[in-house]
Amino acid sequence: MKLLVLVLILAAGLSAPVVAQTTAGRSEDRPLLVMAGLVGADLVEADLQVGPDDRGWNFDEDEEEVATWADDIRAQAVDLIAVGAFLVFAFVSFFRKSVTLKYATLVGAVAYLGFYKSQLISIVNVFGLFGGNLPIFRQNLAWYLLAIVTVVSTVLWGRVYCGRLCAFGALTQLMDRVAPNRWQIKVPRALERRASLIKYGILAGAIGYFLVTRDPLIYPYIEPFWMFGMHSTAPLWAGLGVLLVASLFVRNLYCRFLCPVGAALGVLSKLTVFRIKRWSECRHCRICEKACEWGAIRGPEIVLTECVRCDDCERIYADTRKCPHHLIIIRKSEIMARRSANAAAPAAP
Repeated sequence: MKLLVLVLILAAGLSAPVVAQTTAGRSEDRPLLVMAGLVGADLVEADLQVGPDDRGWNFDEDEEEVATWADDIRAQAVDLIAVGAFLVFAFVSFFRKSVTLKYATLVGAVAYLGFYKSQLISIVNVFGLFGGNLPIFRQNLAWYLLAIVTVVSTVLWGRVYCGRLCAFGALTQLMDRVAPNRWQIKVPRALERRASLIKYGILAGAIGYFLVTRDPLIYPYIEPFWMFGMHSTAPLWAGLGVLLVASLFVRNLYCRFLCPVGAALGVLSKLTVFRIKRWSECRHCRICEKACEWGAIRGPEIVLTECVRCDDCERIYADTRKCPHHLIIIRKSEIMARRSANAAAPAAP
């Protein structure tokens, strides 16, 4: 900019002799050249004294504002409240052992966590424990709330997530509810026990594949949770259709035999603190074993890795008209009451 001013001043000064020749000896134009030279010299000297950092356009740099924890929490407050409220409702239904509340929870899981939020625990998150990418904590607080509740509840009570919170598992349970019983195929117990191991093989294979390739994109081929995002390829949609149709005939097919996340939570459920109680009569009774839709009861034993805390057996335990434990106690009480009455009755004369 200063150089441009210098050029203009010099040009004005050099034009002075021409003006002097065309005017009748106007001597006042001569000082113009001298003035131009002096001013130009001053500008050159001043320009030499200016440092390189002072040249050009000097605008004040605007500092970007760094978001605080309060800003992040405020931005995600609605999600946190909604997910928290759903989790509270789910565990109220779990502790009350209410069939109505249970199915209301399943509908909420499909609608809210599934199609609305598309928020599930995925095999990709398991990869994250082995060096993969987990969601950024500050930007995914609601997901971490769900994940923490899933881990803690599994350690305390077992696979509650699989039985109530997983959107796909909830979907298949709702399908079981509406499908006619005559469609159901009872898987033989021996086959069921062997088939339940398949999901552990899938889990081990997926983790091994990830450790070797560092590629998490295998997940659409081993879990159908992508369906809630409504984006996939035609072959995957076709495979999903086959899986859902098959689930109408074999209860909870994917969850029982194929789900790697269920397998991971099954391993964790070995640590379960508050387990389902069993009566001494359970050694001989098979009512709960026949009622279990997950193949998690084998004689007197409840298989923790397969149990999803669906409440079916626990409701039978509490039913004084079905559970032999209560029936035996009631029968004994009646016998003892009659004996006491007979003993207290006066002897006949």
